[in-house]
Amino acid sequence: MPFLDIAAAPIRGAGPKRLFSNLIDLLKGTWAARRALGQARPDAIFATGGYVSVPVVVGGWLRGIPSLIYLPDLEPGLAVKALALIARRVAVTNEEAARYFNPRKVVVTGYPVRGEFASVSCEDARKRFGISADKVLLVFGGSRGAAAINRAVERNLEELLEMAEIIHVCGQQEHTALESRRGALPEAKRARYHLYDYLHDMPAALKAADLVVSRAGASILGEFTVAGVPAVLVPYPFAGEHQKNNALYLAERGAAVIVDNDKVEQELLPAVQGMLRDDARRAAMRESALRLGRPDAARKIAELLRSLPAGKAV
Repeated sequence: MPFLDIAAAPIRGAGPKRLFSNLIDLLKGTWAARRALGQARPDAIFATGGYVSVPVVVGGWLRGIPSLIYLPDLEPGLAVKALALIARRVAVTNEEAARYFNPRKVVVTGYPVRGEFASVSCEDARKRFGISADKVLLVFGGSRGAAAINRAVERNLEELLEMAEIIHVCGQQEHTALESRRGALPEAKRARYHLYDYLHDMPAALKAADLVVSRAGASILGEFTVAGVPAVLVPYPFAGEHQKNNALYLAERGAAVIVDNDKVEQELLPAVQGMLRDDARRAAMRESALRLGRPDAARKIAELLRSLPAGKAV
């Protein structure tokens, strides 16, 4: 896919000198985006927020190109709030997020997920990972891993392996240390610990799992609910309120429990033990998660994009 680098910079948290410099970068990026859009002549623009999207959406607006803004989280950041004023439509993951926007513009679509979530079964997923156990724990800290979660798993690894086989996506930075820890395990437990620095096949990993331990990025609102997997969520404390709000949304609806980042080493093991031992509780959480899922979200967003050029400004 063609890629074009556009200048952009954040406004939130910048001091006076940095703010002036960043505003200049945004103006440069907007001019460059306007010029590039004039050459490409797209019918519509799709943006998912963040300051990097500001020059492109504004540049498109200056050329009369309609935009669809998609908010994956529950609460918009500064860029999404500003861009929503000039966007033709705003798509959101659920009704909680819709309240921040003009009701004539906003559409609840859900969070788009890959088609593999519908096509792979639990049995097939476990075969892909060579798993035969009746309980499977997925630990996932995002594509780069999560240091606090990794430390908690390493500290309690043998006790966790007594309860379940583990699929652990740890990130590249800590993979070597955890691989060494895996090598020191007794052979029987070593075979139950499936360690990856990065995993492309997340739909299969989620479908294979009885329980997942993870951060609370926006994808949990779509992928965990479509997969119907109960979760122990450890929100990243330095992501504003986004991850905390995402985790609370699932927890308040019975699909997850929350463990604080600064307590995860002490509280992860009892939280996982309690849930893996309680089949009825996990079954209820699974049903709660599935009720929140919107497997047709990608189709709805695509339909909105296709409708933009023929629509009218709101």
